[in-house]
Amino acid sequence: MRRWRTVWLVLAVSALISVGAGGAVASASVRRADDMDTDIATAVYVVNRYWASHWSQFFTGRYSPPGVFGGYRSGGRKPPFCGGRRLDYGNAWYCRDGDYIAWDVGLMEDGYRFGDAWVYLVIAHEWGHAVQRRLKRSLVLRTYELQADCLAGAALYGAAADGNLRFERGDLEEIEQVHRRLGDETPWTDVSDHGTAAQRMSAFRRGAGHGVPGCLPG
Repeated sequence: MRRWRTVWLVLAVSALISVGAGGAVASASVRRADDMDTDIATAVYVVNRYWASHWSQFFTGRYSPPGVFGGYRSGGRKPPFCGGRRLDYGNAWYCRDGDYIAWDVGLMEDGYRFGDAWVYLVIAHEWGHAVQRRLKRSLVLRTYELQADCLAGAALYGAAADGNLRFERGDLEEIEQVHRRLGDETPWTDVSDHGTAAQRMSAFRRGAGHGVPGCLPG
């Protein structure tokens, strides 16, 4: 099983954040739910650590992390309210009104079947939206979703450069494969507002190669 591993003890995560997985139950023949929950918790910890450590290199003001509602699922934990209405299923979110991230466990499971890299992308992408909310409007691109993908690449590869995350051969291919397989099957991969799989991977790679400055207006 391919895994992105942090050199930090995952046990430390529980002392810093609250990540609810909504009682995820993944097929034993594919990947175990506890493995996915561990990867999600690790992704939250690593992405937050990157932005907390590097914020002052790129932006003014103090960094503050978004809240983490965690996972919800049909028939289980209900999605939270955002702006007076409950979030929809089949998606992952950054709620501007509440300044928190949340996700449908089913979406995570769908991508996790093809590799654990998927959940790192989803967490880093939604965290990218939280970063956008903290920026001056002039720094937020009109290609809002693709900029979040770019910031995700910058954060994950930045965490790897810090020694907090290790990429394994095939991780990027995993992400691209899931994008293509899911296509428009979920709101999170809807081409009409998120961009095509090729566009999203291009944005992610730009952040990976050029860091945060590569995701900002030139």
